[in-house]
Amino acid sequence: MPWWPPNKSDLWATTSAARALSTGERVWAFDPQRIARAAQTFWWDPLRRLADSDYPLEEAQRLAGHFVLTVDDVDKRNIWGPAATSLLKALLLAAALDGRTIHDVHRWLASDGNPTPVDLLREHGWTAVASTLSGLYADPPDTRGSVYFTARTATVCLANPQITAWITPPNDDNPSLDEFDAAKFPCTKETLYLMSKDGGGAAGPQVAALTDAVMRSGVTAAERRGGRLDAPMVIVLDEAGNICKIADLPQLYSHLGSRGVVVITILQSYSQGVGVWGQNGMKLLWSAATIKLIGAGIDDPDFGEDISRLIGDHEVRHVSHNIGGERATRTVTTRTQRILPLSAVRALPKGTALVMATGTKVAMVTLLPWFTSPRQASIQADVDVAVESITASAGAR
Repeated sequence: MPWWPPNKSDLWATTSAARALSTGERVWAFDPQRIARAAQTFWWDPLRRLADSDYPLEEAQRLAGHFVLTVDDVDKRNIWGPAATSLLKALLLAAALDGRTIHDVHRWLASDGNPTPVDLLREHGWTAVASTLSGLYADPPDTRGSVYFTARTATVCLANPQITAWITPPNDDNPSLDEFDAAKFPCTKETLYLMSKDGGGAAGPQVAALTDAVMRSGVTAAERRGGRLDAPMVIVLDEAGNICKIADLPQLYSHLGSRGVVVITILQSYSQGVGVWGQNGMKLLWSAATIKLIGAGIDDPDFGEDISRLIGDHEVRHVSHNIGGERATRTVTTRTQRILPLSAVRALPKGTALVMATGTKVAMVTLLPWFTSPRQASIQADVDVAVESITASAGAR
């Protein structure tokens, strides 16, 4: 069962050694920003899927979208996003068809109207895409400059050699790096950790692209095995609203589940998901998830009220007594009352959560953290070793 967990160093420290021991297979750590100080032992080529695909233009569109979404999220009124995506799509396709690297794409973006990608597209038979790209070159300078500015902003991370070292072929200084094959990963018991920080210039687009590549490789592998992976591939997307922004994740959700690709998306709040996928997209994601876990700390009154309503109402009996003269009466009435009102949803104690599973009533559960489990001692030992390694690496700078 392939698996990859959230993106923080403490979670990597807690689980990586246990994963290696339990599966007996390789643990991959994609850490271009040195979050866990994991040594680079492999590289991944984001352009390979384009070159090997039967639909390279679609793959180029998706890869370009992972970059541009980081800009669109800042300003939803950004009118240059679609044009920048089209520009990046053409450059990525030209590089992939000619066996180039992501360095070439970044270099072509440095100057408006570089003729090389147009020539390469025509040479490989993609004349329509070449014509579209050359048409952009002929646009007025202000328009062309705005499109290029947006594309450069979206790909600013490619100027960082620490990041590009993980997505380009190794140089003579490190020739022994393995190449990660996203197509083979779903049929293994290996583990992949993807780590990135939020913010401009971060490796988020690469994390989203690699996540997307492995997820859709899982679907392809499932189709070749009668429609479903067995054992399933588990994907844990922590900080999905900050680090791993995949534009059509809500649309993919139910389809992935039917293929044995089990996705767990962790968000800080419902509104964070709205910020990435919009109201309709977040509603779709929420509806497609068959199990929802809502932890303590909800401060959004609208979302809290929705949760309270979904939990439902119950009837409360009210008994009143009335004594008048020598006669006493007893009256029983019922009234409808929320099982868990908004104030109670907001005040959920730490260490508890609400579980909403399809076809069942909502349950309140007590969470079981690892440090209270029978394996606490062995896990803590792994954490101590990992933290010592991170500390030593950070101090050696």
